[in-house]
Amino acid sequence: MVEISGRGEIVVTGTIVNTGAILVGSLIGLAAGHRIPERVKTIMMQVLGLSTLVIGLQMALSGHHIIATVGSLLLGAVTGELLRIENGLEQIGHWLKKRTRSDSSTFVTGFITTSLLYCTGAMVVVGAIQDGATGNASTLYIKAMLDGVASIAFASTLGVGVLFSAASVFLVQGSITLFASNLVFLQQQAILDALTSTGGLLIIGIAINLLTIAYIRIGNLLPALCYAVLIAMIRLHH
Repeated sequence: MVEISGRGEIVVTGTIVNTGAILVGSLIGLAAGHRIPERVKTIMMQVLGLSTLVIGLQMALSGHHIIATVGSLLLGAVTGELLRIENGLEQIGHWLKKRTRSDSSTFVTGFITTSLLYCTGAMVVVGAIQDGATGNASTLYIKAMLDGVASIAFASTLGVGVLFSAASVFLVQGSITLFASNLVFLQQQAILDALTSTGGLLIIGIAINLLTIAYIRIGNLLPALCYAVLIAMIRLHH
């Protein structure tokens, strides 16, 4: 629990459970990974890519304002490239790899891929706000189960870097939970739709990377989520 003056207590149970599920899932995946033949790991990665693609498509197609979504993505891409967000994420990944003295060739890829996947989407926003504002962590418990199972598969193929995505989830979801009282407006349906649709396109990009069809710097697209919220708010007030 975290004490916030004037508001009583904010419980971050949902984020703690989600973080723990990723850690446990990753450890199971790492333990199993050494026993899985490379050809099996390859097809597992392809299945993960296809599954991620389907999830992303469902999210992206749920939106009703495709032009606004595309506009958010374009603005986000330009902003992200100028800020070099992906480079920053890679530097964090390399720092973690160095600190842990890991020799995994996929450490950085595993860290960035799963961090982005676990921190993108409406469940992150809705679940964290519900947890912080009302103490209802049911959405994050469901997300914890999904992330935990996914971590088993990702860690067995991408290695130990996946384990550290738990820290990303803890920081992102924990921050949203702590500031939940100021972020309740994000639960408005129009804003959630915009976040879901734009987040879906980002997840499609992650799927493309997993399937090695091309390499998209998804980290540089993260500002698109902020633009999606901004454009949705402008639409609501006009």
